[in-house]
Amino acid sequence: MKDAFSRWWDATSVAQTAHRGENAFSLIIKGLQSMLVMFGATIIVPLTLGMSPQITLFGMGIGTWIFLLLTKGKSPLTMGSSFAFMIGVLGVIDPVAGPLSHIYSHDERLQYALGGIIAAGAVYLIFSLIVKLIGADKFMRILPHAVTGPTVVLIGVTLAPHAVNQFATSWILGPLTLLIIIVVMVFGKGKIKAFPILIGLAGAYLVAVLMSVASTEGGAYYGLVNFAPIREADILGLPPFIPPRFALAPMLMLAPFALATVAENIADHVIVGAEMNEDLLRGKPGLSRTLFADGLQSMLVAAFGTPMNTTYSENVGLLIITKVFSSVVVAIGAGFAVLLGLSPAFAQVIHSIPVAIIGGASIMLYGMIASIGMRNVKEHVDLNIEKYLIIMSVMLVVGIGMRFGNIIRVEIADSVVRLDRMNLPIAILLGVILNAVLPNKYYGGKTGSTNG
Repeated sequence: MKDAFSRWWDATSVAQTAHRGENAFSLIIKGLQSMLVMFGATIIVPLTLGMSPQITLFGMGIGTWIFLLLTKGKSPLTMGSSFAFMIGVLGVIDPVAGPLSHIYSHDERLQYALGGIIAAGAVYLIFSLIVKLIGADKFMRILPHAVTGPTVVLIGVTLAPHAVNQFATSWILGPLTLLIIIVVMVFGKGKIKAFPILIGLAGAYLVAVLMSVASTEGGAYYGLVNFAPIREADILGLPPFIPPRFALAPMLMLAPFALATVAENIADHVIVGAEMNEDLLRGKPGLSRTLFADGLQSMLVAAFGTPMNTTYSENVGLLIITKVFSSVVVAIGAGFAVLLGLSPAFAQVIHSIPVAIIGGASIMLYGMIASIGMRNVKEHVDLNIEKYLIIMSVMLVVGIGMRFGNIIRVEIADSVVRLDRMNLPIAILLGVILNAVLPNKYYGGKTGSTNG
């Protein structure tokens, strides 16, 4: 047992030793903070998809523990629900335009979406094997910043209509939520500044509760917040597990979205590794292992009903702000997520949040996703190189045009697949191909070095 632990433990790893000197209370508080920073964004995914936040939080914690175990505690990243995959799942569960007949219930369509997520996790495992064979450097050249930057922009832009539709359901709560978030981001001091989404959700929800309580029966805001399910729910109880189902069309629609989240995994490890002064992709744990761990944990938690889990940028931001690169802290935060996932009453509190509040928070979240993508391009891509300008032009027009243009259906092996709902992976694939075949030439014909 001691030898097994010594092989797992590495005294030179920052992630395994960053907690030294901290007392138990400090570690618990920091672990709670790591969960709370991600909480606001994490619950938006299940609420938008019509899933249980209880199962999502539970899967977030279990998935993080699995990831930490498989990466030997050397990568201090938290797993969370992917916004990129939310685009694909919305397409699968669409009762009118989705690939499944309207005779399927919402829950049945979710089950088939989970099957597609498991297929996407398998893509991670394939990529992990490829990295093992060709090395991390060659693999990362396939997904340069000129491809990953527009990808992130497309995620935010594609999700934008959902945020606006939710926001517009209440011209009080939607704008109020957005206003609170902006005020906290601009004027917040100290640790408060790290929780703008959570504070925005909580502040607007409190106003919604007051509006609901103050309204008499038949009034405009009566029942705005429904307390009955909260009172009736148990304090503790297992999440409502959902078994996956498998069909070719949902699997074909969702598996390619792994391209987007693999790029996110790489970017997150590059950023955190630089802050830790460790190369997490070429050294330990290594890109092959991080992709394997990310893919396997997503498959395992999807098997009991969790949306696609992947490395989470909110967690990366917190690590950079606090400089606490401790896998122990991350594991404690995952424990808090599991505990919340074991409370049906807490899940009902989340379900009682009016949709306009979710819309107000989503406007900022999705907008920040797109803005981060643009910043990535500005900082890392030389648009004087024709190749990169072409890649971005094609990706943005194809990604936006397919999603908001006409319906594009193709029949594959007796299954109908909506290509317009696969705008993101198709745009990424085109970017990868163009990056591979086009030369690096500056305007005027000068050959330049690769900086993407």
